Amino acid sequence: MRTLTGKSRLAGILGWPVSHSRSPRLHGYWLALYDVDGAYVPLPVSPEAFPHAVRSLARLGFCGANVTIPHKEAAFAACDVVSEVARRAGSVNTLVFRDGRIEGTSTDGFGFLESVREQAPGWRAADGPAVVLGAGGAVRSVAAALLEAGCPHLTLVNRTPARAEALARDLAAHGLGPVEVATTPPLRDAALLVNGTSLGMKGEPPLEIDLSPLPGHAVVADMVYVPLETPLLAAARARGLRAVDGLGMLLHQARPGFEAWFGVAPEVDGALRAYVAADLLRGEA
Repeated sequence: MRTLTGKSRLAGILGWPVSHSRSPRLHGYWLALYDVDGAYVPLPVSPEAFPHAVRSLARLGFCGANVTIPHKEAAFAACDVVSEVARRAGSVNTLVFRDGRIEGTSTDGFGFLESVREQAPGWRAADGPAVVLGAGGAVRSVAAALLEAGCPHLTLVNRTPARAEALARDLAAHGLGPVEVATTPPLRDAALLVNGTSLGMKGEPPLEIDLSPLPGHAVVADMVYVPLETPLLAAARARGLRAVDGLGMLLHQARPGFEAWFGVAPEVDGALRAYVAADLLRGEA
């Protein structure tokens, strides 16, 4: 059992609620594995308290924090400095407190691409058009990452079209595209379908979508990781399509933050995945 000292490095995750997050378990695994004098804690913070809470953490000596729902766009506004990746995405999920300043970046896109490459070997963003469902903070980062990686055409489908249209304009303003907004997912030519909504998550309605128009080479990815096997992924596998669960994105997006806060570049391997997945399966029971 590790004992914290006066030199312990502290980080955590800001969310509302935050009790569902597996990030403390994930980072706790790495802290123990690499014998780091540090801790990573859940930080439940309401939206109205968020700006003050972030400044307070920096003053209290925290090294930084992750940001989850519903704070990713508020985190962007709270930063003194944002990376070009975060600027293109318009959202922040990773904060680093350095020399009295709040620095922000977005690692969701990086985590998503790494996860798809890992679970669907040989996949490339340039393989064909992508259809992304949703327009929230993580989707902003994923959409930007797909386009930067060579995706030839991206379609956003969201229950609030205005939000998707705003995201499309933001991406275009940074030279990213082409991006189209649609009310019905154009699956016939899609090489990648991404669920970036909460549909299919435990306690939420399933995502109702007919996958039959998808070509046989398509990849279906779900950003939901509770449950690990969502109805969408089960339907994709039943059709013989490659399916990518949301756990890989969670694991890979955490790597840059851990390195920035604790000074160690962590690895994602089978043991880590099994450790976090076991906790997910307990939560599904």
